[in-house]
Amino acid sequence: MLVLNLLATAVFLLTGLVNTILAGLIGTIIGFIPPRGDWTLRGARIWGRLVLLGGFVRLRVQGAERVPRDTPVVFMSNHESWLDIPALLAAIPVQVRFLAKKSLFSWPVFGWAIASMGFIPVDRENRKTAIKSFEEAAARIRTGRSVLIFPEETRTVDGNLLPFQRGGFLIALKAAIPIVPVGLQGPRQCMPKHSYLMRPGTITVRFGRAISTAGHGVTGKGELMAEVRRAVEELRGNTAAVIEVSSGGSEVAAGGAHDG
Repeated sequence: MLVLNLLATAVFLLTGLVNTILAGLIGTIIGFIPPRGDWTLRGARIWGRLVLLGGFVRLRVQGAERVPRDTPVVFMSNHESWLDIPALLAAIPVQVRFLAKKSLFSWPVFGWAIASMGFIPVDRENRKTAIKSFEEAAARIRTGRSVLIFPEETRTVDGNLLPFQRGGFLIALKAAIPIVPVGLQGPRQCMPKHSYLMRPGTITVRFGRAISTAGHGVTGKGELMAEVRRAVEELRGNTAAVIEVSSGGSEVAAGGAHDG
């Protein structure tokens, strides 16, 4: 098993590096062609599948037919691994932009590509600039582009959902658009946080039914957050936690970008 993991890691690093450089350079060049990022996102989906394939990781997508095609939405997913991003890029069936940690935009090639695609940088250490990022996300939504947010903000270490941050919910409420819960199952088993060793396996991306924000209002965001959390727990296969959340055991906090 260790030999297979080492082989998967070596192939993953080699193919991932080549794939990222080529896709990143092409994406940087064509990313600004109007409508900004649309052409690059098509290539990013291929990039995501190739990254997973290089690590001997199989991708399964369930419930994609539930994603609305006639309105932008805010996708909200659990966050377990570096592999979440390529899996979601490959799986989400509509145009989408991510809120991403600001430091990722300084990475050579990769950072250039996500900037050209219109991904939105968030500086979690600076509340003022973070608020501007959420305003920018709302502006993208008004142009018809969906946004993906990891409400936990950072990757889980033990597999349990972390407290949800409120930033993404405020975006959805102010824009009056639905939230589509997404459950990821398998990324942590393939590459957990603080590990760079690939473990061949399967990542399943499950899309839930869109949750309407109508009637909640900003003051009702706590109830909305609990509803989305229950859905994400169920979609990622943690039915025991769904019972706990339903009985009032969930936590909420403030923020919203992923840590990469």
